[in-house]
Amino acid sequence: MATVALVSRPASVLPKISSSCSPAVLSAACVTKVQQRKLHHAVVPKGKGGRSSSSGIAATVFGATGFLGRYVVNRLGRIGSQVVIPHRCDQYDVMYLRPMGDLGQIIFMDWDARNKDSIKRALDNSNVVINLVGREWETSNYLFDDVFVTIPQQIAKAAREAGITKFVHMSHLNADIRSQSKYLRNKAVGEAAVRDEFPDAIIMKPSEMFGREDRFFNYYANMRWFGNATPLISMGKKTVKQPVHVVDVAKAIISAVRDPDANGKTYALVGPNRYLLHDLVEYIYAVAHRPFVPYPLPRPLYHLAAKFFAMSPFEPWTTADKVERFHATDMKYPGLPGLEDLGITPSTVEQKAIEILRRHRRFRYLEADLDETRPAKTVNY
Repeated sequence: MATVALVSRPASVLPKISSSCSPAVLSAACVTKVQQRKLHHAVVPKGKGGRSSSSGIAATVFGATGFLGRYVVNRLGRIGSQVVIPHRCDQYDVMYLRPMGDLGQIIFMDWDARNKDSIKRALDNSNVVINLVGREWETSNYLFDDVFVTIPQQIAKAAREAGITKFVHMSHLNADIRSQSKYLRNKAVGEAAVRDEFPDAIIMKPSEMFGREDRFFNYYANMRWFGNATPLISMGKKTVKQPVHVVDVAKAIISAVRDPDANGKTYALVGPNRYLLHDLVEYIYAVAHRPFVPYPLPRPLYHLAAKFFAMSPFEPWTTADKVERFHATDMKYPGLPGLEDLGITPSTVEQKAIEILRRHRRFRYLEADLDETRPAKTVNY
């Protein structure tokens, strides 16, 4: 049975459940002088794999209640990991995450993002920390600077002080301090702040993600409710997108956690094909069997309309910053490792679009064959 020795953390990995421990573990703890804490059986890999085995991973996932978070928790749970989920919402709003792991393996705890002690308590029993905290719009309580810079920096600092060796931070492919999008500017600042606090952090830079609960494909598909027409800046013919499937990103995070050589690396996670935004949205409507009526809308007018939606006291359907982000061309990073370097074959839009867009079809087209839809045109620039 393999044994994992975790070093440089003073506290025990998990609360003691049994006073007994295997002879192999006891001998390992006595022989090495680097060991500074007791080894709990929950972080000793055992079993044949699957939810009822033990992967040796005890992970704290910040932002697990978001779009990407549910897929990451599911991937951790299915390999037999213990997952701590700090949350700020009502406990009943996170119950859908509980069946993703074996009995007692998914642990929920209240979390105050501005309380340093609350962050430290969330890390006490973990050897892996994953930061997925994010939001597409600002509120009076949490600005983009808080969500993408201050909170990740505090989490990275707490993880470093706790002696954790695996820290994964979620950034964005187009994060750039020169971007017109405040969202992307703060992503770039947060990425640098995390790297300063935790030099061995694993930084993931995905492009726009698509999936069943996304705010990308569904965002454009839902535009049919506003006059059966789709506004696009410059008709979407000056914007190139390379979307990535959310499951591929979740797989990449788990692969990086299990890869000892991933520490300190930055990964660019993109899909296999690049599309003009116009052609991509046209394909979305073709799969949904809805008429596609694009029209050019000047940037100032688009921003004005988006600001009207942003005045909603609830989740805004769109914002001026989101308009800028969706009309930004995806960058290329040929020098950075990607999904293939983590052993993942990226899924194409054509393979997964039907899973997302079937619910946007009329009843008469609900079971229509996907072969009737022509694939979207790809570009190489």
